[in-house]
Amino acid sequence: MAELAETAVMPKVITFLSSLLQRVAESNDISHQLYPQKASIFHGLTRPTISIQNYLERIFKYSNCSPSCFVVAYVYLDRFSQRQSCFPLNSFNVHRLLITSVLVSVKFMDDIFVEELPHVLMMIHSVS
Repeated sequence: MAELAETAVMPKVITFLSSLLQRVAESNDISHQLYPQKASIFHGLTRPTISIQNYLERIFKYSNCSPSCFVVAYVYLDRFSQRQSCFPLNSFNVHRLLITSVLVSVKFMDDIFVEELPHVLMMIHSVS
C-alpha cells in the first residue's frame, strides 16, 4: 500500500524517461554484441543492480529537484549521444551518465547550493 502512495507522487516524466532510457540501453546492448563499442570513464565493470526506474525515483526523492530537471537531463543525454556516437548509452553507463546529466540540469534549472550536492549524491548512491 505504501508503494502505491509513493508512485502516485512520482511525476509521470520519471516513468516515461525511465522507460525510454531502458529501451535505448537494451537496444544498444544488443548492437554492442554485433558492433564493438568503446568504453569511457562512465562505463562500469558490471551492470548496476538498481533499475533505471528505481534510480530515477531515488534521485527525485533525495534531490528535491523539479521534474523539469529530468526533461533537461534527457536533452543533455540526447545531445551527448548524438555528438559522441562512439559512446552510446547502454546498461553499463546509463546510470552514471544519468546522474551526471541530472546534476548539471539541477545546477542550471534549480541552482541547488554546492554545499548540498555531495550530501545528495551520497544518499542516492548509498543503495546502488
